[in-house]
Amino acid sequence: MRYAHEVGKVRAAERALMARLPEGALMQRAAAGLASVCARLLPSVYGADVVLLVGSGDNGGDALYAGARLARRGARVAAVAAGSRIHEDGAAALRRAGGRVLDDPAGAEPVVARADLIVDGLTGIGGAGGLREPHATLARWASEATGTVVACDVPSGVDASSGRVDGAAVHADVTVTFGTHKPGLLIDPGAAHCGVVELVDIGLGDDLPDPDVVAPWPVDVRPPEPGPESDKYRRGVVGILAGSRRYTGAAVLSTGGAVRGGAGMVRFASEAEPVDLVRQRWPEVVTTVIDPGAGGALDRVGRVQAWVVGPGLGTGDDAEALLEAVLRTELPVLVDADGLTVLARRRKLLARDAPTVLTPHAGELSRLIGVDRERVEARRLENVRRAAEELTATVLLKGSTTLVAEQDRPVRVNPSGTPRLATAGTGDVLSGLVGALLAGGMPALEAAAAGAYLHGLAARIAAAGPGDAGTAPISAFDVIGALPEAFRLLD
Repeated sequence: MRYAHEVGKVRAAERALMARLPEGALMQRAAAGLASVCARLLPSVYGADVVLLVGSGDNGGDALYAGARLARRGARVAAVAAGSRIHEDGAAALRRAGGRVLDDPAGAEPVVARADLIVDGLTGIGGAGGLREPHATLARWASEATGTVVACDVPSGVDASSGRVDGAAVHADVTVTFGTHKPGLLIDPGAAHCGVVELVDIGLGDDLPDPDVVAPWPVDVRPPEPGPESDKYRRGVVGILAGSRRYTGAAVLSTGGAVRGGAGMVRFASEAEPVDLVRQRWPEVVTTVIDPGAGGALDRVGRVQAWVVGPGLGTGDDAEALLEAVLRTELPVLVDADGLTVLARRRKLLARDAPTVLTPHAGELSRLIGVDRERVEARRLENVRRAAEELTATVLLKGSTTLVAEQDRPVRVNPSGTPRLATAGTGDVLSGLVGALLAGGMPALEAAAAGAYLHGLAARIAAAGPGDAGTAPISAFDVIGALPEAFRLLD
């Protein structure tokens, strides 16, 4: 796992470590790591034009000391002071090494434009609320420049604890972060400003508490492997209630996600038309025609170990009755799509003890918790946590950064997502996939995180195809087809 800590925890760990170190030692560790990364990014340090954008905080000091190290190796280093107060000792070190400090940020545009490398030390991890002038203009010049942009700890303008971006922000090619990742480096919109994130160890490890956010590696999301004694029942039987006469595709796609998601058996139930289509496309699925509004519909489906309900089901009285019946069971349940629309008006249905996974996009989450969609998208971490607490469920918030939250647990960030998933039906595939993992015995948080990872990885595989760079358009069926290869790549 990659662990990320919010600003308050980082500050506390830094204070604890600094109390045991000589004065200035922690900043020198950070500067050494920053300078090392910058040197690797330059074809040659000697003769390179390096510009430091320096604010009043410690990140400005890190940038100045790193610039001094580069200047001693022959780089031409100029620091642009964004205000009257910058780190005095760092500025003195830069001057001693042959660098210079420019006190007029308004005249720095040509210097920034011709730089080979630009180090963003305008604000630190404590910056919030958007950049003021001249910081905002300097951030824009850096983002528009042709040189490589390296952000110090977090790109200026990005909220380190949440990923919020209010106004101007630096678009970095590389972000060098110190001690631990910060949530804003992993969560959009902030993550989109970071480029490649390099973690520099400055010795905080023993002083850091449990993380606030984690991002998995492949080994962290690998589902359990079938054993020698496994059979289709031990591997997990998932029941899917999806589709209608109007939305037949959702039935086929969610069922396909479960079939290719490792379920030992998939039981599908719906009206006659979607059942016929599922039979034709997935002959291995056990199908049942039900009347969604009739009592006892679940009994006709047969025994399952987890339910998926909602994709294409409709939002009328019959769908509501079916959702209510499923949520009254003591089995794990995943609710998606139309099921979420029903839950938005009947949240009391979520009062249950068994695991519940909800998989909304931003619009669906806004209806579930009564928050504007724009605010959900701008404050994804805040609102997915709120939803997990209010709804007493595991909440998988789909989007540019997929987040999985459960009350009193670190939020999982999915690193495998791709914009290629922004096409109709991929959410239905995800619901079936996560449902299969739930039926196989994975806990709700782990099943949702693993499903999101495999889903994104499959989309990347489908978009890549043989011999190209991963830019091909894909369909939801392409994602289903790539799932076996995604599972193989976890090994």
